[in-house]
Amino acid sequence: MTTSPYTSQSAFDGSRMRVTLLVDLHEGAQEDFLDAYEQMRDRVASVPGHLGDQLCQSLENPSQWLITSEWATAPPYLAWVNSEEHLETVKPLQNCVRELRSMRYGIVRETGGARPGIGGLQPSARLGDGVTRHALTFTVKPGSESKVAEILAGYAPPESRVDDSTRLRRTTLFMHGNRVVRTVEVEGDLTAALRHVSRQPEVRAVEEALNPHLEQHRDLADPESARAFFVRAAMPAVHHVARGGPEPDGITRHALYYPAREGCGTALARLLSRQDETAAADPASPVHRSTVFQREDIVVRLIDVTGDPETDPVRALGVHGPRKAAVLARLLDGAALGVTEPPTGERDATRLLTHADMRLITDRRAAQS
Repeated sequence: MTTSPYTSQSAFDGSRMRVTLLVDLHEGAQEDFLDAYEQMRDRVASVPGHLGDQLCQSLENPSQWLITSEWATAPPYLAWVNSEEHLETVKPLQNCVRELRSMRYGIVRETGGARPGIGGLQPSARLGDGVTRHALTFTVKPGSESKVAEILAGYAPPESRVDDSTRLRRTTLFMHGNRVVRTVEVEGDLTAALRHVSRQPEVRAVEEALNPHLEQHRDLADPESARAFFVRAAMPAVHHVARGGPEPDGITRHALYYPAREGCGTALARLLSRQDETAAADPASPVHRSTVFQREDIVVRLIDVTGDPETDPVRALGVHGPRKAAVLARLLDGAALGVTEPPTGERDATRLLTHADMRLITDRRAAQS
């Protein structure tokens, strides 16, 4: 796909991807770590899109290791890393590792000549805004939605500054039925920010209050249970685009929920991403900024718009143009969204927008420093 000058990230540009894991081992865990890596390597080698990996040990500190892997494109990796199989594959590593940090990069330039048939290079360097975007999603027990909304709306915000280089800039929570989506924007290190937030007393109290209402059991006192819950809840941003220039007056934030048919999540996220690329260059579009989050067949689109989205539901939904609504209808699980008749044309956009619009629970911005 062709990217605009304002895209700060995209998983759909067709470029190869490099993933690096910085690993700090517990003392004496080296042999267990090497055994776990051998088991993990064999399973990862069979994942579609995986091109190879390397295990490296620090020359200065033998307890520090680096695992790098290369992937043909980003979508196969994201499908793998968000799967139950991946969660089971990395389990043996957990007892060996004191700290782990994951970083993902699209390959822009390389030496050694072209490598046909295994993915290309990132077509152009993107202009970022210094912000990392991430989301978590989980479901609560039916009937508990009002109580959960009260819990999520009522807590005191945590300290936004993590350290000299990292700051939690904005947290927004939405609900659609019994599904909760929490989006975060971080300046600096996302992992450090999430760890910082999880340690705040206000946040820990909220998470404990949520536990009885969750459909998926978790025990925050058990590191493995907590880690599994948050891995399953993670919903990465697969595309983000924003117009240049100052933010317009009267801009509002909305989240739209697009449950996909089985196996269609990536295709749906790709469709919305392409539409948002087009909208970014269209002065008539009310969408100033958009982020598409995806986990398997769950897709959420976070949009900052000028005016009421219902005044231009076609562009707000991301279905502007010939046959786009019909394509969306083929990919969307209308029953999961509560739509008895899937949209077949632009005239149905208002009805679909009503069903897809998520309920805003809270939107917290850090004070400008």
